[in-house]
Amino acid sequence: MIIVTGGAGFIGSNLVAALDHSQKHPIIVCDVLGQDEKWQNLKRHNIADLIPPQELFVFLEKNVRSVKAVFHMGAISTTTERDADLIMTNNFKLSMQLLEWCSQNAKRLIYASSAATYGDGNQGFEDHVSSEALANLVPLNAYAWSKHLFDRRLISMHDHSVKLPPQWVGLKFFNVYGPNEYHKGSQKSVVNHLYHTIQKGESAKLFKSYKPEYPDGGQQRDFVWIDDCINVMLWLLEKPEVSGIFNVGSGRARSFDDLARAVFTALDKTPQITYVDMPEGLAEKYQYFTEASTSKLKSAGYQKPFTSLEEGVKQYVQGFLMQHDPYR
Repeated sequence: MIIVTGGAGFIGSNLVAALDHSQKHPIIVCDVLGQDEKWQNLKRHNIADLIPPQELFVFLEKNVRSVKAVFHMGAISTTTERDADLIMTNNFKLSMQLLEWCSQNAKRLIYASSAATYGDGNQGFEDHVSSEALANLVPLNAYAWSKHLFDRRLISMHDHSVKLPPQWVGLKFFNVYGPNEYHKGSQKSVVNHLYHTIQKGESAKLFKSYKPEYPDGGQQRDFVWIDDCINVMLWLLEKPEVSGIFNVGSGRARSFDDLARAVFTALDKTPQITYVDMPEGLAEKYQYFTEASTSKLKSAGYQKPFTSLEEGVKQYVQGFLMQHDPYR
């Protein structure tokens, strides 16, 4: 069986969809559904069980022989969450417990790190990680710090020859967009927010630039289509000999202006873009550029091309957001 923590969430539920489509292994989802519509992320998929997080390790111990791999996608991912103790309990301590269990029981562990671990980007976005390189990164919020701390702990254990799972992989996801993110509120992708704004007949609102080298709306991100992230994880499932920490991004930075125009094109509408001031206090710490280095992933053997921004936005808008039922 395959365990997917956070399996009802955005990336997790898309992974569950792909695993279910392959029909190779029973799928166990570990998550909390709550009282919103998050359950709809799973409604089309055949899962063997849904386990609440507090029962995960009891379940693992009872089924240790049957577990093939653990995909650890579960986390408090809200970058604005202020309760650092809550974040550490869920994002770091639980991850360490899973790492220990997988190490002791020789089970594979593939987990979600984040491009947020790169902080302001001044150190670049290379995933050729070492303890020294990781020490130079300074996360900008508690969420990013919790992910970074786990990355550092894992690499330190590897450097000191501490027993690790037979396969251990951390994935630094960049700006992922796609279906099943609808429960995320303000944390939904810019594609999703722009779609709803444009559909109301309003202009797309992008931030003005406060740096002369970037035009208004010219701030750049590495936007990555969800299916590309899932393809990487499925490939890793077939490559148990591959371990390490890898970037998962398109490898090409694109502007928010490009993104907005792609949404207008997918909707067959003439672009109307308004540039607005950033909220007070944001301009001083705003990140103007992110771009994943993908050479390490390619060197490990992953050769599938990443989807262009225009094609990914088209698939999301026309294949999901414009549909009566937008869930995968």
